[in-house]
Amino acid sequence: MASSELSAFLPRVLIVSRRCVRKNKFVDFVGEYHLDLIVGYGAVPVIVPRVAGVHLLLDSFEPIHGVLLCEGEDIDPGLYDAGSGAGLTPDELEEVRLAHAGDTAVDREKDSIELRLARLCLDSGIPFLGICRGSQVLNVACGGTLYRDVKMEMLRGGAAPVSMRRIVEHINYEDYDGHRHPVEVVEGTPLHDWFGELAAGEERRSPIEIKVNSYHHQGVKRLAERFVPMAFSPDGLVEGFYDPKAYNPAEGKFMMGLQFHPERMRGNGAADFDYPGCPRAYQEFVKAVRAYQDKVNAAARNRTGLLEMDQEMEKKRKVIVKSFSVAKDLYAAGHGTTASKQPDLEAGAEFLEVDFRGATKHNIYMESLLTSNTVLSLQQEKRLKQMGATVRNSTSYLLRMKMNKEREAVARNIMGKMPVEQLSELLSFYHMMGQLCSEVLERKLSTS
Repeated sequence: MASSELSAFLPRVLIVSRRCVRKNKFVDFVGEYHLDLIVGYGAVPVIVPRVAGVHLLLDSFEPIHGVLLCEGEDIDPGLYDAGSGAGLTPDELEEVRLAHAGDTAVDREKDSIELRLARLCLDSGIPFLGICRGSQVLNVACGGTLYRDVKMEMLRGGAAPVSMRRIVEHINYEDYDGHRHPVEVVEGTPLHDWFGELAAGEERRSPIEIKVNSYHHQGVKRLAERFVPMAFSPDGLVEGFYDPKAYNPAEGKFMMGLQFHPERMRGNGAADFDYPGCPRAYQEFVKAVRAYQDKVNAAARNRTGLLEMDQEMEKKRKVIVKSFSVAKDLYAAGHGTTASKQPDLEAGAEFLEVDFRGATKHNIYMESLLTSNTVLSLQQEKRLKQMGATVRNSTSYLLRMKMNKEREAVARNIMGKMPVEQLSELLSFYHMMGQLCSEVLERKLSTS
């Protein structure tokens, strides 16, 4: 497919589905709010099914212009905890399992797919947005760790006494969409920019506090070094983070994780968000995705253009090399070459026409074919000038040979019509002239 045709397509955002059982059959799904926002801002969501073996087929989903990871069960603790249980006793781990039975069932296939996609984005600079579980996947992919259960681990191992910390409910099974808890937004971060209208009011609240929707019992424990926090809940949990070195949506850079769900922070109507800043994560993400697609398409066009240029330059290089080869043969042999090779010399003669003084754009271009746009040394320039002289001398030699043969043909024609007596007299005359020339030349050489 031509690059011009490729550029007509909307950018593609990969989203991995979540698998559940419905009527004794597996069903894969992605929340409609995510899809609506991605489409609404100008990208195409491409759903990657949670099917065994898909993690080995991710190349088949290319081109990939962005990755959004969102819903799913707990990440396999073995990927970040090395089986230590985060210090929780077996009874406590069993208590966590019973309290969150719908989320603690590990899905290793989904883990494998999503970790591969996250690392692909990290390695290739593909825009990445992680919501809830997706933010945890991003942190784990970069070497960070997670709480096996935020509430239980913070209560028993926090830096401050329990009485001094605010307890935050991060999940409410009875009020999936309506649940809210406060977070404090860090100044100087993208999240602060998105919700900046709250700081511009009469109270000018600083730092900004917003109430977010969340549905999780795990969370970031140790944030990977490359990331900067953007928000904290009152219990100290990191609620949002990003990589400042990989964040510039206008340039196709976006690497971010949000533990909360901005897409579900809506009022009575599906289109009414709690804050104007809620959809900005998706808006800026898609902006980065579109810019990344533009860079990919530009690179494809450049590769195509360079390939075509390389092919054209290679053709011209072969013509010039052949010209020099013919000139070399003529220079070495000195005779016996027919005039039919004269056109082969023209490319070399044109290439060296101005002795590399750059008088025309054509010659500058032709120079680059053999010199790769490098500055010529004096020795290289001298050698190329010698080659130019060889080409020009060879061309002159062929012209003289052609002229002599034409004159010889005329002379033979005339002499063929002369009687024997005239031919004898002509022969005697040129014999006498030859002797005179020899005598005069001898005297000149003896006196010089």
